[in-house]
Amino acid sequence: MAKRPASHFVCQSCGAVHSKWSGRCDACGEWNTLVEESVEPTNRPAKSRARAGRLNTVHLDGAIHPPPRTETTIAEFDRVLGGGLVPASVVLVGGDPGIGKSTLLLQATCALARAGKRVLYVSGEEAVDQIRLRARRLELDAPTLDLAASINVSEIAASLEHDREHQVVVIDSIQTMWLENIESAPGSVAQVRACAFELIRMAKNIGFSLILVGHVTKEGALAGPRVLEHMVDAVMYFEGDRGHQFRILRAAKNRFGATDEIGVFAMTDTGLTEVPNPSALFLAERRGNIAGSAVFAGLEGTRPVLLEIQALLSPKAGDGAPRRAVLGWETARLNMLLAVLEARCGLKLGGMDVHLNIAGGLRVTEPAADLAVAAALVSAATGTPTSSGTAYFGEVGLSGEIRQVAQSDLRLKEAQKLGFEHAVLPRRVAAGSARNRPPEGLGLREIGHLNDLVEMFGPGDSAE
Repeated sequence: MAKRPASHFVCQSCGAVHSKWSGRCDACGEWNTLVEESVEPTNRPAKSRARAGRLNTVHLDGAIHPPPRTETTIAEFDRVLGGGLVPASVVLVGGDPGIGKSTLLLQATCALARAGKRVLYVSGEEAVDQIRLRARRLELDAPTLDLAASINVSEIAASLEHDREHQVVVIDSIQTMWLENIESAPGSVAQVRACAFELIRMAKNIGFSLILVGHVTKEGALAGPRVLEHMVDAVMYFEGDRGHQFRILRAAKNRFGATDEIGVFAMTDTGLTEVPNPSALFLAERRGNIAGSAVFAGLEGTRPVLLEIQALLSPKAGDGAPRRAVLGWETARLNMLLAVLEARCGLKLGGMDVHLNIAGGLRVTEPAADLAVAAALVSAATGTPTSSGTAYFGEVGLSGEIRQVAQSDLRLKEAQKLGFEHAVLPRRVAAGSARNRPPEGLGLREIGHLNDLVEMFGPGDSAE
């Protein structure tokens, strides 16, 4: 009797391996995610050391040749990539359903095909005619773009091995791919891991740039095993609120560029359009002389971005705890800032419901937004509007001090370029140096404590 192959149980959420089935994964805590997978024994003898190949080593101080780039002609996409696609590199793009991942990549592949590049777009979710209909709706024209609809990785690999002229290959999506020698359904941990490994191996051997589209879970993380993010060269998230037209492409990992760059797009009837000056669009609908609004001079990578921060305070409803509703910022940081304003500045905000919103749908993560959020909260608490021509930035400490932030000069130049007349910022060191001189026409008000900010909203005073 043939020996039954051994099996183990793999969590479909995090990829953890268990020796027996249980209702709950011990690694990630998810319920009913363990699926049995067989482990096929290998009977092939190992190669002897004499027959094995040897490593091709080089010295660390050898000649350095920067990797050549293939520009997609979409400047915002190339910015996040670090200047374009690197040959033999693998990029994983994730995002919520319907956010525009396939639209962005179809536009990029059409642009590459029009530039004379050999590009292959493989879809496991749409038929070829559906892709053509979408391209016609987006008014895209690229007759030389190669389209294919398949989920069989063996078939895709054979085609790529036969035709080695393709320079860019897009797989939409990796969760739909399937290998016949893996006994599990498409989208499982084993299938995603094996399919990705086979495609990545071919990209490295042949030398084409590979772009994988990945699904995300309800928490926003990439679906499938965590090892998938380690295997690829770059991981990018396509973010945005469906209620807003803006879409943000953000790099979480990039072996060939920075991980703090963003690309800004606007969703229109004809697809995604680039937003070269996002500050102007984020502030386009801002209304002046309204209490609870302040402009934050932020920084996303090397790009300064001006955003409107809105705060609304209302009396607590009922006997429960006050509500803290936050969109685009960290709730924990808002609670910290409210505690500092109450303990250090004497503002009574503990019994108020607080609603905070970053207008435009962009998510802010840098601590430099503390001062702008504090200005919006103080403005809402006192009923005094902030000046429509003033921008704020600075980090707030637990004792109420205003701390320095990086790249102040870039923030000030962006504010001056958009017509702002004043800026409230932390007290700078060596303010008289040439590097710290403010742009012409922009007045600075440097403060060292939150009490200085509260005094600006006193009776008869403004932020100017």
